[in-house]
Amino acid sequence: MVDVFDEVEEQLRSDRYKTFALKSLPVLGAVAAIAVLGVGGWWGWSVYESSRANKASEAIQKTLEVYEKDGPAKAFAEFEKLSKDGNPGYRALAFMQMGGIRLDEGKTKEAVGYFDEAAKIAPDPVMGDIARLKSAFALMDTAPYQEIESRLTPLTGEKSPYRVQAKEALAFAKLQAGKPAEARGDFVVLSLLSDASDDTRQRAQAAIQMIDSGSAKALPAAVKAALALPPQVQLAPGQLPPGLQPQAQ
Repeated sequence: MVDVFDEVEEQLRSDRYKTFALKSLPVLGAVAAIAVLGVGGWWGWSVYESSRANKASEAIQKTLEVYEKDGPAKAFAEFEKLSKDGNPGYRALAFMQMGGIRLDEGKTKEAVGYFDEAAKIAPDPVMGDIARLKSAFALMDTAPYQEIESRLTPLTGEKSPYRVQAKEALAFAKLQAGKPAEARGDFVVLSLLSDASDDTRQRAQAAIQMIDSGSAKALPAAVKAALALPPQVQLAPGQLPPGLQPQAQ
């Protein structure tokens, strides 16, 4: 009797599996189809984005060539077009170039607006912090210390890609604001930083000596010339900036 019951139970179990399989096949097929479409869609989107990035890179390079050949006024109009559409990284580059042009023209407020816009849409911390640093540097001679401090302090964190430059700028801002004791402490730190450049450490040591000798009042006039800004982002033909490399096909 046990064998008979076992055979009946096995048959029922087999029938249930068959029924479940028949009911599930359409669902499983749909899931598989969605998965295939998803992979295909992702691949198609990657190709599309890579194409857009390559076109944007070429457009930025051509506009830089226009700048060299025809001057900033004509280049500004081209950068303005590039800033309105496309990949956020290339839009950020366009805004930074526009800010640089306006800064050279003495239009600080407008330049800061472009740098700030670039920082908002930048796709990675490196590009975003370059824009924020440029914005703070542009305001060094005109804005109150509190504004400079609020802009630079977030850039001095240990993980910030430009923390050394931000620390140096903040030290000079303190000196300009009549805070020589605080500035001296910052310069001491800068002179000991292992990841600071030799030029940065030399400037820090020189600033400490001037503060100690009482001649630091003459230093603010040379602040902007002394500070080492990160280089303006330039693109060699076919080169993509950080965070904008197209995905492998």
